[in-house]
Formats: sequence, structure tokens, C-alpha cells
Amino acid sequence: MPDSIVIIPTYNEIENIERIIRKVFSLDHEFHILIIDDGSPDGTPIVVKKLQDEFAGRLFMEERAGKQGLGTAYIHGFRWSIAHEYDYIFEMDADFSHNPDDLKKLRQACLDGADAAVGSRYIKGVNVVNWPMSRVLMSYFASVYVRFITGLEIRDWTAGFMCYKRKVLETIQLEKIHFVGYAFQIEMKYTTIKHGFKIVEVPVIFTDRTEGVSKMSTRIFREAFFGVIQMRINAMFRKYPEG
Repeated sequence: MPDSIVIIPTYNEIENIERIIRKVFSLDHEFHILIIDDGSPDGTPIVVKKLQDEFAGRLFMEERAGKQGLGTAYIHGFRWSIAHEYDYIFEMDADFSHNPDDLKKLRQACLDGADAAVGSRYIKGVNVVNWPMSRVLMSYFASVYVRFITGLEIRDWTAGFMCYKRKVLETIQLEKIHFVGYAFQIEMKYTTIKHGFKIVEVPVIFTDRTEGVSKMSTRIFREAFFGVIQMRINAMFRKYPEG
């Protein structure tokens, strides 16, 4: 059985879903894919079901009723992947903002000793394509802000392109991860570090979607801004057993 699974949350990704699935399956390392679909009305799950006939035993899908948030989608996927005993569990967007070719780089970082690997836009300058400057600045300074609040030197706190070793996700008590939007990625990284695991940032180029509609909103940014302070306060009263 392959050791790696890529979790891809979807909501209305019919323009991208078949292409991203085929691209991942074309890589020279064998990855499985788990789609977590939140009731897409555009037919995304119909496309996935048709592809499951072609990629039997490699492509899986969990369907949920309605939009429940990015964080809960990944938590659902993490639990599924742990139950199926994958060693390397990935987060990746459906819209090609994350280059599937970089999955191998993230996995290699974990093979080389990291417990989790971040596909980082900011570890070597600012590697973002097709974003308006306002969005680049908001994202970049969000990570600066999180570094200031936490005192931890991750350069790209909000990155959603990740690889976790299974032991990390088995250790960090997923039921205690509270945020569901943008702040989810921050909380996952912070909790991983607090449990004593090693995170390595791998430089990648982030390219904004060319098909479909972005799910980002100012509400999601507000959750991140205020959530980081609450997360830091909560950490003062919580014990983090080392993995």
C-alpha cells in the first residue's frame, strides 16, 4: 500500500477537480487522494465518482452536508487517513495554487527528518504569482503578526500546503483544534510545535487560481487576527505532551 495520501477539500471546484486529480496521479511517486466535498452543487462530486471507476483503490471521497469549514474538512480527512494507516498525510488546494509537483519535495523533507513540512511562500522572499498586492501584503504581514504573538520563527504561518507524518496527527488531539477558517492553518502549526515536533519550511511558488472562485473573505482574516491572541492565551493553561 502506498504511504502517502493527499487530502483535497472541495466546494464548487468542477473547473479544476479532474485536472488536479489526473496531475497528482501522473507523478512518479504514488499518492492516493481523498476528496472531502462539502455538498458542492456544481457537480464536483459527480466528476469525482466517475473518476473513481478509473482510479479504483487510489481515489476516495467523503461527502458532507453543506459548507462546514476548511478546518473541519481537514480534521475529517486526517481522521480518515489515520484510520487507513497512511504515513504521510498532505493538505493541498484543488485549484492549482499549490503545484502538485511539490508534493514530492514536502514528502522528502519529512523523510529527511521533519515531522511536518510547510510549502512556504515566504521562506525565500515572496513567491506569489497573480495575487493583487493588497492580498500579498495581507498574507505576508499576517505571518509577521503571528511570529510576533507566538515568538516562533515560522515564515508562512497561513500556508495550506502541508505534509504531516501520521504520528503528529495521532498526537496533537485533533478534537482540541478549534478554528475552521484561515486560522486553522496557524493553530495546526502552533500545536505541532508545542508538542515538540519539528516543522521544516520548503520553498514553493504559490499561483493564484485561474479557474473557479476564491473562498477567501474578510471574515476569515478577522478570525485569524483575533484567534491568534486567543490561541496564545489558551496555550498558557494547556499542557502539550511531547510526541
